[in-house]
Amino acid sequence: MAKKRATQGRMEPIRRPVRIGFLVPPGNPTVEVEMIALAPPNVSVHFTRMVAHGAVGAQDGLLERTRTQIAHVAENAALLAMVRPKVIAMAHTAMSATLGAAGEADLVARMEREHGIPFITAFGSVLAALARLGATRIALGTPYDAASTARTRAYLEAQGIEVVSEGRLEGVANIYDETAARARELARRVDVPAAQAVFLSGLGMPTVATLEDMERDLGKPVVSAAAAMMWNALRVAGEPAPLAGFGRLLAERR
Repeated sequence: MAKKRATQGRMEPIRRPVRIGFLVPPGNPTVEVEMIALAPPNVSVHFTRMVAHGAVGAQDGLLERTRTQIAHVAENAALLAMVRPKVIAMAHTAMSATLGAAGEADLVARMEREHGIPFITAFGSVLAALARLGATRIALGTPYDAASTARTRAYLEAQGIEVVSEGRLEGVANIYDETAARARELARRVDVPAAQAVFLSGLGMPTVATLEDMERDLGKPVVSAAAAMMWNALRVAGEPAPLAGFGRLLAERR
């Protein structure tokens, strides 16, 4: 009976006083699953779908869909702000790569000014995570096409991160059909001795289930956009407790 009462308590919003909001691309089935899995007992996670035009998940048309999301992000953030989260996270790395560092900084400042809530991006979270780990030389793996991967690399290099190796997931028909096992294979393939860490971009590709396995495989930190985003969101929300079982980054006290 006591266990049942404890479980019922976790289902009440007041029992989870820390709220974190995520802006999610409309076709992405991965972010909710991974963020819910990572949320500590006193944290509730909330999601708003972003406006995007075109077929979801396909590599073709990614830039057009991303630009649509950028154009509508303010109204989507306004909806999410109604939940009164401690922080709002933009769960889409391609938006940052498309905006560039200056455009991303302008967007973050505008969202915080309009809503009075800390606003972070998945890609900004990756940079913060790499800095926390002391990694300036990385191996990059993506599920994107060549052009989107090039934009991702350019964004990293503009921020002082040296990409010593890169690779793309092969045979991607739809990013949202990919698996954590395929992400693990990608991490193995792109890693080189010169890399201090491996970074897996793309929040549609599942990663958190195998981050511990990846780090055992490679003997170095593996940072995925999803893990970095939740790590940074918890940090900004003032939740320092470590999360075991999801790689070195989340296992450290924030």
